[in-house]
Amino acid sequence: MEIRQITPRYAVSPQITVEDVQAIAEAGFAKVICNRPNVEVPSDMQSDAIGDAVRAAGMEYEVLELTHQTMTAENVALQRDLAESCAGPVLAYCASGTRCSVVWALGQCDRMSTDDILDATSKAGYALEGLRPALDQIRNSNT
Repeated sequence: MEIRQITPRYAVSPQITVEDVQAIAEAGFAKVICNRPNVEVPSDMQSDAIGDAVRAAGMEYEVLELTHQTMTAENVALQRDLAESCAGPVLAYCASGTRCSVVWALGQCDRMSTDDILDATSKAGYALEGLRPALDQIRNSNT
């Protein structure tokens, strides 16, 4: 498991397993968000199995399956709400962490400059420069 911090309250990770959950709890996370559709993983890594382990470890668990087709404004807002409705740090996971980074980036356009968003994701190891036009467009539509 490789946790990558984007902000002090939001981190992302490639796919986690039930065996990773205790370390996630010990790292101080209060909520885990699954952004990976169940159709992409075997049954032992699907959201029900991971969710049961996360809740048993005392953390909150949410599922928001994301694909290119479901990366809508509504789901971007929902991800932001899920992350911000928690009192402590949040870990979001998908196949590589990229979807979790993209959905976070798209949700920050009314709060951060495009450069600051891309800098935060780049420092976490996600090169999202290709998102710049979309981020700028969202940012400009919010002003």
